[in-house]
Amino acid sequence: MTGDEERIRELIERWAEAVHAGDLDRVLADHADDIVMYDVPPPYEGVHGIEAYKETWPGFFQWQAQGASFEIETLDVTAGSDVAFAHALLRCGTPGELAANPGYRLRLTLGLRKEDGRWVVAHEHHSFPLGDEGAAEEEVRQVHERWYAETAAKDLDGMMTAIADDVVSYEHETPLEYVGVDEVRKVCARGLDVPGDVSFDVPDLKILVREDLAVAWGLNRVRVAGEDGQVSETWSRGTRVFERRDGAWMMTHQHLSFPLDQATGAARTDLRPSPPR
Repeated sequence: MTGDEERIRELIERWAEAVHAGDLDRVLADHADDIVMYDVPPPYEGVHGIEAYKETWPGFFQWQAQGASFEIETLDVTAGSDVAFAHALLRCGTPGELAANPGYRLRLTLGLRKEDGRWVVAHEHHSFPLGDEGAAEEEVRQVHERWYAETAAKDLDGMMTAIADDVVSYEHETPLEYVGVDEVRKVCARGLDVPGDVSFDVPDLKILVREDLAVAWGLNRVRVAGEDGQVSETWSRGTRVFERRDGAWMMTHQHLSFPLDQATGAARTDLRPSPPR
């Protein structure tokens, strides 16, 4: 490895450490004013210039604060006299994402040039491979699994972490719609505010994923075990829509309902799913 290649490697390693630390000033260091970055999220034409590049990072830092990794696994550098490029694979994901798909890696290509005797990054290209819908489906399933555990623990804060700020939810009860995570939080708080244990799951959960959108549906089962030993079980219908935002799946829409009795117009909360054939 030449001296320039060693200096570029150190530059990239410093940048990755700064990203993981959420240190914006250090992330911007050693980048050209006219940098062009093709990032994982839109815009598809990329971001142009250091100010636009700067604006892409705060949202990523918020996502990373969930405990996500950003670690260089492999890094190769080739340098000429005044132009160089590097390519790398990075472990980039939340613990749940990496547990569900241990081979999940971010791909990174960098173009560098020498300015006044120092190397600067003039181009970045970040991507994940498309078509890994099985891994994405597992990530959405893990969101549900966390909801089941957080419901049992009555962990209201945890239940909200995968719900988008601008969510629109059609709940069982009026009003017609609940808009925003704070309104959904109130509904969930009422559901947890009962004496005894509460559990929630979707035993036959179905998930369909296409790129950064996912739909999940199934019959919701809620059980309440009272302090007197009595257990009640309620089934309802649920459809949930997710969008991948800054690498994390967030619920943007929910539709819950009980079937109506056609004779009385009353909601039927006592129905059970048919046994499998």
